[in-house]
Amino acid sequence: MAIEIERKFLVRDIRFLQDAQGENIVQGYVAKEQGAMSTRVRIRADHAFLTIKGPRSGITRDEFEYPIPIADAVRMLSAHCNDRIIRKTRYLIHFHTQTFEVDVFEGKHAGLVVAEIELPHEGTPIVLPHWIDKEVTADPRFGNFRLAQTQQIPENVDLHHWPGPLHDTGCAANMTGLKLRA
Repeated sequence: MAIEIERKFLVRDIRFLQDAQGENIVQGYVAKEQGAMSTRVRIRADHAFLTIKGPRSGITRDEFEYPIPIADAVRMLSAHCNDRIIRKTRYLIHFHTQTFEVDVFEGKHAGLVVAEIELPHEGTPIVLPHWIDKEVTADPRFGNFRLAQTQQIPENVDLHHWPGPLHDTGCAANMTGLKLRA
């Protein structure tokens, strides 16, 4: 069994991403019930995964992730996720001894930029870079499932529009011709 322990923050300034290399991600949610596990299908670059996540207890939850064939992921995204789909480019940013996953959202969520850090223990201290803004770990509006479900950016969020072309390694969903609504 795997455990996910993470904290999530809004990003105040995206200039640090200018020369960063990212990966496109398309992910959708097949199922979720109130207080139950969620089932997510994700295509990240040329890999696909099925992930099942339990409800949070503080900043911790169970997470089970399994590689699946790209064709299966494309079928699930196009036939079973309806509009519960988000697109983003993920950048892995190293700061001190830590790695932040910075997601620059696209489509209906364009302008939203969120940084997450996975931790070995809930009490693990972290050093925040200058580009980190407000912590939103406990705010359910910033969970990927909620973003996919509502197809809206939460109110009162400073948006950041990427000033130039995205630096990415591609995404199998784009290469397979998957037509997903923006």
